Amino acid sequence: MSEPSGRVSRLIAFTRKPSARYSILAISSLGFLAGIIFWGGFNTGIEATNSLEFCISCHEMRDNVYAEYKETIHYSNRTGVRAICSDCHVPKDWTHKMIRKSKASFEVLGKIMGSIDTKEKFEAKRMELATHEWERMKDTDSRECRNCHSFEAMSAELQKQTPYKKHMKARNEGKTCIDCHKGIAHHLPKEYEDPDE
Repeated sequence: MSEPSGRVSRLIAFTRKPSARYSILAISSLGFLAGIIFWGGFNTGIEATNSLEFCISCHEMRDNVYAEYKETIHYSNRTGVRAICSDCHVPKDWTHKMIRKSKASFEVLGKIMGSIDTKEKFEAKRMELATHEWERMKDTDSRECRNCHSFEAMSAELQKQTPYKKHMKARNEGKTCIDCHKGIAHHLPKEYEDPDE
């Protein structure tokens, strides 16, 4: 009878004062599990901010650029393929996505400070906002556009000849999508002047 109670006593003594080897293992395991939970929660939160519902949750976006986007081929088309806000405005790869999300957190100040909270204020800042986005797209060679569109995939047989020739000329000149396609999903600012005209 004394043997089982001796085992129990040793087990109780071990749990009260475990060896250093088991303490390190337990702490490492708990740290690993906490890291997985944090990383999963962080990524879930980041992906939630990429949803259309999140993007149009403030009236500044819903009543302005979202209303314009709903009139474009990126919203409704013969194939049923829809690009949402994050498809055009958020990089897919993790590093560039985190950089863009960091910059976007500063853009939320426009909402908090009320600098674009009416249609009139939004229109007054439209050129500045559009210019920032066009510069970003130019700097990244229209990376987000190229997630769906590429010069290499364009078919001379399926694309009308005039746009096909313009696309091939743009490729040969090293142009990027945003060089020619400003205003493809949103209205152009009133102040915008096309440099090619």
